[in-house]
Amino acid sequence: MTEYQINWREEKRSAYLYRILAQHEPSILQKKMFLELGVAAEKQALLWEKRMKEMNIPIPAFKPDLHLFIVSWLVKLCGVHRIRYILSAMKIRGMSALESAHHEHQHIATSAANNLRAAVFGINDGLISNMSLILGMVGSHASVSTIIVAGTAGLLAGAASMGAGEYISVRSQRELFEYQIEIERQELAEYPEEEKQELSLIYQARGIAKDQADLLSTLMIQNPKIGLDTLAREELGINPDDIVSPIGAMLSSFVSFALGAFLPLFPFVFWRDSSSIVPSIAITCLSLFSIGMVLSLFTNKSVWWSGLRMLLVGSIAGAITYAIGCLLGVSLA
Repeated sequence: MTEYQINWREEKRSAYLYRILAQHEPSILQKKMFLELGVAAEKQALLWEKRMKEMNIPIPAFKPDLHLFIVSWLVKLCGVHRIRYILSAMKIRGMSALESAHHEHQHIATSAANNLRAAVFGINDGLISNMSLILGMVGSHASVSTIIVAGTAGLLAGAASMGAGEYISVRSQRELFEYQIEIERQELAEYPEEEKQELSLIYQARGIAKDQADLLSTLMIQNPKIGLDTLAREELGINPDDIVSPIGAMLSSFVSFALGAFLPLFPFVFWRDSSSIVPSIAITCLSLFSIGMVLSLFTNKSVWWSGLRMLLVGSIAGAITYAIGCLLGVSLA
């Protein structure tokens, strides 16, 4: 596929999604914005079509792919503002305006998005690490009871480690952000004019004319909450909405890792037979492929390629540990 065809397809995908977003956006202003953006995307697609005709490049038929189908379903199920980060990854414009319109949900949505990412990666880590452990034990010809004990220990140790690490990391980041924002709040209360001047200088450094920068900084500082958020972003480089709960991140990581680690262990617990390795591998492969498909929503990559790549990475890790287990089994025999 040529660059012209790729650009044309992206504009057609955007136009398709804008229509879906307009259908499910309750705000009249946002609905109007999405409809107009959809028209603009169609016009861009027509320009690419003109280019392709001039260069005798065939114009493919547009058909919504699996990625578009999944995102459209999520829009219908969750609403537009709850999947802003997925839409942003697909180069959907207007997300900043959407955040302003749904500001009361912004922090909740941000926390949910961060917890979702932690959950997806936690399941993936649990799957790969415990499946690798189990394959290593199978390669060393361990008994089923030993595999169950080792798999359970790997599940608990990994989940505890993931949860503790995530809590400490998020807690430390949160404390740092809160400390810096509190200092900024005190400075804004003590000398607002100086803070307004600093904000104006930042805008001027970005190429905004002095009179416009002064006006913009004045408007920002007039509202204490907006002023503090703006100063945190512009001066400190901190997005207040990124300050998530360490408890939520910890629980999400712990549960997701435990769930991922339990999937390859489940057949051994249920059947307690050495042949359980076959359904264990099948469950793991299917889960890895599904995780890759979910991650494609945040990267705007091909659903199938993302799934296959995740499956390939997990397979390589499992094959290596199985080989090591076989070598250890022979050397210890």
